[in-house]
Amino acid sequence: MSSYITCITEAIGNTPLMHLSRIAADMGLEGRVFAKLEHLNPSFSKKDRIALGMIELAEKSGQLKPGQPVIEMTSGNTGTGVALVCSAKGYRFICVMSRGNSIERVRMIEAFGGEVVLVDQAPGAVKGKVSGEDLELVEIETLRLIKETGAFYLNQFNNLDNGRSQERAATEMWEQSGGEIEVFADYIGTGGTFGGYAGALKRLSPGIRCYAVEPYGCAFYGDEIIEGESHGIQGGGYAREMPNASPALVDGAVTVTDAEAVEMTRLLAKKEGIFAGFSSGANFMAAAKLLRGGEKGKTIGIVMNDCGLKYMSTPLWG
Repeated sequence: MSSYITCITEAIGNTPLMHLSRIAADMGLEGRVFAKLEHLNPSFSKKDRIALGMIELAEKSGQLKPGQPVIEMTSGNTGTGVALVCSAKGYRFICVMSRGNSIERVRMIEAFGGEVVLVDQAPGAVKGKVSGEDLELVEIETLRLIKETGAFYLNQFNNLDNGRSQERAATEMWEQSGGEIEVFADYIGTGGTFGGYAGALKRLSPGIRCYAVEPYGCAFYGDEIIEGESHGIQGGGYAREMPNASPALVDGAVTVTDAEAVEMTRLLAKKEGIFAGFSSGANFMAAAKLLRGGEKGKTIGIVMNDCGLKYMSTPLWG
């Protein structure tokens, strides 16, 4: 009986769940950390799931018409996922990004046939550190291009199909762990992963505690916003509430510094063979802090968000 696939989108999802036993033992952590290896999706990030989910739900509802261009503002991972899906489905894709994001994502999107529009950062901004102000400039350009092209706007930051598209991943995590997840922690970008996982996991087990992971100084959910503070953990930390991450789902927040995220990302590669990006290291650092604090001895689920290949030009691996 054959088992091949006929479209790359069929390879999205069903990623492994890995017990991070070596690194946890080396750090003397009491408890267990399970990581969903979402960097093994076809375009190397968890965003492949939401790209496919949002596009297929928009097709089903009639919002996305045959032959209509698709547009999205992104820090890059959603862009690579959408570019892959649009390539498979035959849609023109326009991606709007800040110049502060890594160049590898731009090149990947273009490789899939996407068109990338880069927006200058706000005055005084630091390359590699995309702020909420930078994001606002990207949004302005995106809205202008929608009027110009008539493209369908996926709008991941406000589209609740973003979070819904991650519910299957949460169910996979639960089943793969044998129903032993007691705590979940995730870096807040658009909030889709956090909201999708937290909502689904709490339905499966109401006692699960879910923590928002945020950069030091830019923690909206942790109520720790320092005026003028920026960070280098790309893909999130925009210091504002995200519709996909309802505060009602947040049982607590953990802040992580740039240095902590870099250290843990490098350790994941050396100790576990997981070659990931900044936010994956931030997730593991948050899990470590929780196991050293009020969640000592518990079983924590986290996500490996994307692949380190997308950051070769950054201080993480450069």
